[in-house]
Amino acid sequence: MEGLPNRELLEAMHSFPCTYTFKVIGSGDSQFAGRVVSAVRGHLTEDAEPAFSTRKSSRGNHMCVTIEPVVESADMVLEMYVTLRDVEGVVMLM
Repeated sequence: MEGLPNRELLEAMHSFPCTYTFKVIGSGDSQFAGRVVSAVRGHLTEDAEPAFSTRKSSRGNHMCVTIEPVVESADMVLEMYVTLRDVEGVVMLM
């Protein structure tokens, strides 16, 4: 898939299951972080609560959400990237 990390590289660099860090930069509106967390939770078991933090830009126009779910496989990481890039307000995804 275009613009996504390479599956083989993910498998070489990580021992699954593991905690994986996503950085999602987007609009500074008050619901952005909730949309990002909700998108990630959709891939996790019901009781999983991924750690996350937020930081607003100096002008407040953008927000960075750093979220660290426990992922089971490289495929799960790739699926989360696909879901996250479709979240309303996303500008950049790392």
